[in-house]
Amino acid sequence: MWYHKPVINEELLQSLPNLKIVASSGVGIDHLDLNLLSSYGVKASNTPFVVSTDTADLGMALMLASSRRLVEGYQMAVSCDTEYFPADWLGTEVSGATLGIVGMDTIGYKVAERAKGFEMKILYHNRNRRNKEEESAVGAIYCKKIDDLLQQSDFVLLSVNLTPQTHKLIGKRELELMKPTATLINISRGLVVDQDALVEALQNKVIKAAALDVTYPEPLPRDHPLLKLKNVIITPHIGSATKKTRRLMMENMTESIQAGLTGLPVPNEVL
Repeated sequence: MWYHKPVINEELLQSLPNLKIVASSGVGIDHLDLNLLSSYGVKASNTPFVVSTDTADLGMALMLASSRRLVEGYQMAVSCDTEYFPADWLGTEVSGATLGIVGMDTIGYKVAERAKGFEMKILYHNRNRRNKEEESAVGAIYCKKIDDLLQQSDFVLLSVNLTPQTHKLIGKRELELMKPTATLINISRGLVVDQDALVEALQNKVIKAAALDVTYPEPLPRDHPLLKLKNVIITPHIGSATKKTRRLMMENMTESIQAGLTGLPVPNEVL
C-alpha cells in the first residue's frame, strides 16, 4: 500500500484468496482494519523506523518557519508591491523557548534531540514515561497530565499515532489551555486535532499560530478557512518525503513481502 491505496476492505480480501501479507508504507496504521485482515489470515507490516529522522527534521522546520514567519517573509520579499521592508516585522524566538512534545516515541524523541541544540526547555507527555537516562540525554521533563504541558509550552508538537484515544485529542478545551502566544505543530495525523476548533482558536487569537503537515481531508477543500489564515503554514504531508527515505520505505516493504511469502518472520509486522 502506498498513500493508503489500494483500500483494503472485505470485497478486496474476498477477491484475493491467496493473499498472505499487506505491506503498508509509513508509520500510521489507522487505515488498516487489523481484525479484518486477521480474520482472513493476512499479515500486515509497516515501515515505522525509516521515516522517523526525516519527520523529526520536518517538525523542526515547521517550528522555525512558523516562528520566524518565513512564508510571509518570502511573499513580502518577492512581491511586486513591496517598496521597503518594515522595521517592526517581527517573529518569535525558538532558542530558549519551551517545547511541549505530545507523543515521545521514536519521532518525538528525535525532535527532542534536535530541540536540545536550540537550548529549548523540553516537556513531554506520553503513554509511557521514558527512562531517566533518555530524559537526561535531551533534558526532557515528563508531564503526566497533558494539561500541564499545554499550559507551559510556547510550541506544542504532536507526534502520536491516530487511535480512538487520540482522535481529536486537541480540541477547544485543550487549545484554550495553551498560551495565546503559543504555536501548534502537527506532524502526526490530521484527525488528532479538531480542525473546526483550531480554525476558531486561530481566528480569535486563542493561540498565535499553527504549522501543519497533516490535515483532514488531504488536500483540504480549496475554500477551507485554514487556507486563508496568515498565521497558518500547511505542507502536503511530506514528513517522510526525501529520496533516500522513500527508497528505504520501499525496500522495507519488499523485505516484509518476501518474508510473508516464504513463511519467515515478517520485519515490522503489525500485531
